[in-house]
Amino acid sequence: MTNTPKQNSANRTSTAEPDGVLILDKPAGITSHDCVSKIRRLYHTKKVGHTGTLDPMATGVLPILLGRAAKAAEYVTAEDKHYLCTLRLGMTTDTEDTTGTVVTTSDNIPEEADVRRVISSFIGEIMQVPPMYSALKVNGQKLCDLARQGITVERTPRPVTIHSLVCTNLDAYTYSLDVRCSKGTYIRTLCADIGAALGCGGCMASLRRCGSGSFTLSQVHTLEALEAMSDAERIALLLPTESLFQGLPELHLPAFYERLCTNGQEIYLEKLYGKNNRIPYPSGQRVRLIGEQKGFFALGEVGIYSGGTAVKAVKLFVL
Repeated sequence: MTNTPKQNSANRTSTAEPDGVLILDKPAGITSHDCVSKIRRLYHTKKVGHTGTLDPMATGVLPILLGRAAKAAEYVTAEDKHYLCTLRLGMTTDTEDTTGTVVTTSDNIPEEADVRRVISSFIGEIMQVPPMYSALKVNGQKLCDLARQGITVERTPRPVTIHSLVCTNLDAYTYSLDVRCSKGTYIRTLCADIGAALGCGGCMASLRRCGSGSFTLSQVHTLEALEAMSDAERIALLLPTESLFQGLPELHLPAFYERLCTNGQEIYLEKLYGKNNRIPYPSGQRVRLIGEQKGFFALGEVGIYSGGTAVKAVKLFVL
């Protein structure tokens, strides 16, 4: 089952520390970390994190995790993303976007048919070299910090997947790109690589994240709107932690197994489904663990143990 979880009313009205997921419409000009700092102040809590860093120039969907939900950050960054960006041809910069220092310019822009042909060649699995101006760490140091010191280091190309790539011609130099891609895809680098393949150079002129996993722009709230709300109104906006895992199947546990699982024990699926029935989940499958007493309480993962196939909680959200 992959039904959308119901909002827990306790999360909405409790005066306890806020707990849940806020879908922020990140504004341009500030970092994702700046957004976290602002949310900490607005919600009066230090337990705040986010999933998937957005560049300072970027806007759009930034899931903010509060309270126990912050513990889920490492498990939800693998979600696919949806972006709308502007590709500026005929220019390259040191940051691969228009905020950087211009390195080269060219007026030798290919015809639209050639641009479309090259853009379509990037659909599928491609290799990307992470940009120097990124939060990726090498030997414990962020690449962007090294880049600001004028240091360039070797980066290993990484596979990413462009699921779909639709372009719209805006003018001779500019195209709008609608991109659906896997985690870890750098849209700036995609723009730069397209420009390089065309021979005229290119960089990113704007970026808006339209979707992150199951979250979309239809769910976002702006910082300005949040500032104008009361504490109770802000709390009411929080989605339950379970919403981070909507795409995963549910595995329901009777109270006895729920307690064992909470205490770190693996639960053999044969006991849940019977010896002669097919076990529906392969090894490695992650599931939402739904307890008879607590409802959603943990993210679980199926594995092979000494006694057979079992599920074990990998992250508890309700103790």
